[in-house]
Amino acid sequence: MSTTCCNCGKTSFIRDDDTGDLVCSSCGAVQQYDQFEAHIGGINGPQGTFIRIGTSGSGSFYSYKDRKIFAAHNSIDELTQKLGLGSKKIEITTMISNITDSEFGEGNWFNVLIGACSYVVMRKDDCPFSMAEIAYVVSCDVYELGRMIVRVIDFLDLRRHDFPEFDIVHSLERTIKSSHCFDDVDRSLLDVMKKQGIFLIQCAVKWFLSTGRRPLPLVVAVLVLVAEINQVDVRLENLAKEVHAIVSTCRIRYKELLETLVKAAQVLPWGKDITTKNIVKNASYVIQYMEKKSMSKPVEKGKSVDRTGLDLEDVVNECLTRQDGYEYTVDGLVSRKDSKYFSSASNFDRGGINNVEMLEISAECLSLMYEKFLNENRDALSSRRVNSKKRVRLGFNFEECREWWNGKSELSRKLILKRLLEKDVGVDTMPPSFVAGQLKCKMRREKINAAKKRIKRITHPLHADIDDTLNHGNLDSTCPERKKKKRGEVVDGIDWEDLIIETLILHQVKEEEIEKGHYNALLGLYVFNSSVV
Repeated sequence: MSTTCCNCGKTSFIRDDDTGDLVCSSCGAVQQYDQFEAHIGGINGPQGTFIRIGTSGSGSFYSYKDRKIFAAHNSIDELTQKLGLGSKKIEITTMISNITDSEFGEGNWFNVLIGACSYVVMRKDDCPFSMAEIAYVVSCDVYELGRMIVRVIDFLDLRRHDFPEFDIVHSLERTIKSSHCFDDVDRSLLDVMKKQGIFLIQCAVKWFLSTGRRPLPLVVAVLVLVAEINQVDVRLENLAKEVHAIVSTCRIRYKELLETLVKAAQVLPWGKDITTKNIVKNASYVIQYMEKKSMSKPVEKGKSVDRTGLDLEDVVNECLTRQDGYEYTVDGLVSRKDSKYFSSASNFDRGGINNVEMLEISAECLSLMYEKFLNENRDALSSRRVNSKKRVRLGFNFEECREWWNGKSELSRKLILKRLLEKDVGVDTMPPSFVAGQLKCKMRREKINAAKKRIKRITHPLHADIDDTLNHGNLDSTCPERKKKKRGEVVDGIDWEDLIIETLILHQVKEEEIEKGHYNALLGLYVFNSSVV
């Protein structure tokens, strides 16, 4: 016991006759632990007044394991609520219990484990979350979360059929439903935009724009394009921030999507005039064509490629609207057609219109269709005949009319990949990464040939081709013409890559390996490794 008062620090004490407590005579404070007795004599010996084994004061008994499990369940509840996975909490808790042998855990690593199990559970249900969103909620790095996900998959021994691929269509539906960028959009228009987005995102998958890439930037690009088509103000930066996607990558995917739509628009009569700058204004026509093309019947062997089973009434109406020399534009104008659109080489799926027998349509049917067209457009035709000017404003805005979208194509609904690849949307492309890789290999092949000629010119100057040497540049100081030195180049147009290729060729590295472009690995293996003879 302390010899000084716990309150005033003085040493004068008196004993209370009624309670037996020791009281300070100066301040009257009761001294604590005065009646403490040492725990001696084994487990059944006397115990102190205030301290008992396994207890903290008068509270209940809780072990370390109980408190750890209690805190772990609180963490699971908190994170699942933030992720909106309250209905999956039991399944996530069971998975964590199996992984940790019912020990659970605490700390930052346990939160990462909760996020990884949440991702695996949703991926198994074919309703995946993005790793970036889960990492943001868990407050960890995406790569750290990815490593934990791999460990969970390996521990549970999940196979391919138990762990389906990432569903990009579900990601688009979830984004357009939960994003605050679409809060002010009418519900009916939002449903139309969702179908249009599903159509475009599946076309993008068919065009391999999502192959080997992160899916969220493509989702952002498609939603921004759909919003522009429907005149909804959505900024790419804001939407990318909500889904935790990199803005620069979203811009690249948006540019790739526009470029592919421009390729699909080349079949239109004015397709040669469509570029990435005006494709948004013409997107309604392009998507309408793609939708009808996807609904067409497969082309049978031995038949004309142009006989795709499109709606002939729409095709003929499209021709009749231009048979008097006028055409509609995206600005709601009627303009006289240029002579280049009369070319018979137009690619609007009407290569067989000149042959009525190939179209399998009678002259009576054409007459009825033309009469129907005149009845529906009599006012517009009369107004065009009265006004003899080249351009006449009709007061009709195509962008305000959304009747161009039917939504009847199967691409407006989620399709399996095999069924999706069978669809024809008017244009087929190769994966951009594959095309870029082929161009890089071609460029490296040219650099290899140029390096071999430079080496040959130095080692065998009498047999070297002077013209080829001058075309590819050389290091000859006697050459009267020198190329201007640019940033990143050494001299005469030869950069660091050319010098590395020359070094590898001199060390007898195979040209096929050099074409792959793994310069660091090749230098370490063949140049800097002294053990290689």
